Amino acid sequence: MSIPLPPGAALGAFSHATVGVADLGVAVSFWVEHFGFEVAGDRQGPDAELAALWNIAPADVTRQALLRTAGAAAGAIHLVEFARPTAPVRQQSQVFDHLPKNLDIYVRDIDRRFEQLKAEGVKFRSNPVTLPGPDGMIFKEVHLPGHDEINVVLLEVIGKGYDAGFNARGFAGIGPLITIVPDSAREEAFYNGVLGMAITLDIRLGGPAVEKMIGLPAGAALSLKVYGDPGEPLGRVEVIEYERTAGRNLYARAKAPALGTLHVTYRVPDVAPLLDRLGAAGIQYVDHGNRRLLYGAGRLVSTHSPAGLRIEVQERAAD
Repeated sequence: MSIPLPPGAALGAFSHATVGVADLGVAVSFWVEHFGFEVAGDRQGPDAELAALWNIAPADVTRQALLRTAGAAAGAIHLVEFARPTAPVRQQSQVFDHLPKNLDIYVRDIDRRFEQLKAEGVKFRSNPVTLPGPDGMIFKEVHLPGHDEINVVLLEVIGKGYDAGFNARGFAGIGPLITIVPDSAREEAFYNGVLGMAITLDIRLGGPAVEKMIGLPAGAALSLKVYGDPGEPLGRVEVIEYERTAGRNLYARAKAPALGTLHVTYRVPDVAPLLDRLGAAGIQYVDHGNRRLLYGAGRLVSTHSPAGLRIEVQERAAD
């Protein structure tokens, strides 16, 4: 059950996820040519504002692009090319390691899209699989490797609450960003209890079929909760805890100038109510002041989930 908060105090859908890349042209082509994303904005050359936000040198940022599906208000992708990138976040990671793991992209008619992308030369890790969900829901998904060692999941959800706006190629923006954590209860206290985000999905998956598909020990399972805006299927955070496993905490890798998925950013009318909530809960945050960035201008603060996912929140000021 979500915690009711005063207006402006809760977060909903994230505006975008930031991905570090070695070659912006390659990354943009991946999203535009295969999935029909559109370039909503771009910047060339060093960016002192962004570099100061991430505590790197301005020259470390060489190019940027903001990509989204047409008409989407959430679930965009901020691609940032680094001059001297560090290793990919997911480099040599294992199934159960704790880190930002997947970018899930909603799709319409997954079997048709799967065949279409294969014809375009896209390589997949497997064939589409089907999993049952609560209340008669059905999840169909397939994994594929992306640029800079990211993992992309095409996800078709049959059920209420997933009416994403699809583009002409049959894709929507980022639905959930998948995060693997050691303690899902601590994450729930943060996302739901402090940030006020609604729990849009809460399931536990186990059994021989799931054990085989994921590689779980016999008798183990995974708990899965999704946090976001119930009225917006894009821009959610999916938190997964694998039971009876011991993964490494790799969240420290997910910071600029690393390659791969780094963090998520929310945009709100006013950050003050959120700061009150963080302060009351004793959660540290950094106030970065006013920033004029590719995706907008306004006061920006950053904090981290208990597992270590960086979360940035920016006021919508004079864009």
